[in-house]
Amino acid sequence: MERKATVVHTDFPQDRRVLAISDVHGNLPFLRGVLDKAGYGEDDILVLVGDLVEKGPDSLATLRYVMELARTRTVYALRGNCDNLVEDFTRADGEIGPAFYRHYLKVWGERSLICQMGRAAGFPLRAQEELPALRAVLRRHFAPELAFLSAMPVILETPDYLFVHGGVPGETGLEELEAWSCMKNDEFLAQGHAFRRWCVVGHWPVTLYDPHIPSAAPLLERERHIASIDGGCVLKLDGQLNALVLPRTAGGAFSWYSYDGLPKATALDPQTAGGDSVNIRWGRNRVEVLERGAELSRCRHLESGRVLEVLTDYLYEDQGVLRCQDSTDYRPQIAAGDRLSVVRRLSDRALVKKNGATGWYFGRLA
Repeated sequence: MERKATVVHTDFPQDRRVLAISDVHGNLPFLRGVLDKAGYGEDDILVLVGDLVEKGPDSLATLRYVMELARTRTVYALRGNCDNLVEDFTRADGEIGPAFYRHYLKVWGERSLICQMGRAAGFPLRAQEELPALRAVLRRHFAPELAFLSAMPVILETPDYLFVHGGVPGETGLEELEAWSCMKNDEFLAQGHAFRRWCVVGHWPVTLYDPHIPSAAPLLERERHIASIDGGCVLKLDGQLNALVLPRTAGGAFSWYSYDGLPKATALDPQTAGGDSVNIRWGRNRVEVLERGAELSRCRHLESGRVLEVLTDYLYEDQGVLRCQDSTDYRPQIAAGDRLSVVRRLSDRALVKKNGATGWYFGRLA
């Protein structure tokens, strides 16, 4: 039987700052990094909009860090589709079958919270397919962690905001919605929903929405009152973790901080913005190689027909189909003195990020 969405109702005091972060995916250095950049303090309210764990380097440490924060500060940790996995795995009436878990553990291995818990408890990874034994180990050794995951609500509701990992179709009848459809709701912004109060979501990396410019910055649909904040942390080579700062009063301006863990450099030369550009992103990334090079290969993006240079080591084959990691020919406007994140340095250019957007810079870097 499908579980219904659990909803928590609250109201934020106007004298306290509220930060919203989604899709940490077990990357504790990024979580610490963005909280440090935001100057996160004891009086701040922290809303974690799902996918706290899974697919990252240290989900168990991230979970325990958040548990400790929640013990001493005001933290609302919401359930995303990834947060649901371990709790479902350890339940006697879990809805996800063993075939999925065998596949998931094979694909993600030590980037799975299940494996990280098993390793911490001394359960050998070579025996990870012994699911009943692994399930018993997790129940026996991680009761506090499992209780925390189990208690995560699906939706947080205030008079001015809805927070949900994937998305909801409207603002009423929230308790009657199926939990899974709220946690995993792909391409939510493309579904045409609009809200009276702001709906803050994660789950779908924002760079997937723009066919021209790869930007990981929070995407604010002001007319529809939707804030999509998944910066592609862990899942994207140039991803970042965003912290959205809610306005203190209704109708005020949002602000945000981000952390991407990339080296920083200063632009020494100005660069004018290029013209039309393409953003080749996951699910739309089939390419044809026209000329292969050591650093860059000249490729045709099959969906758009665009010919551009792609990093050669971004090319990969998937079930007989040639694809590439997220790539672009975007050329941002850059002023001398701009501080940039450096994704990759080449002999004649660099792939950089400015204000969350990734593009090519042909000037000098210090």
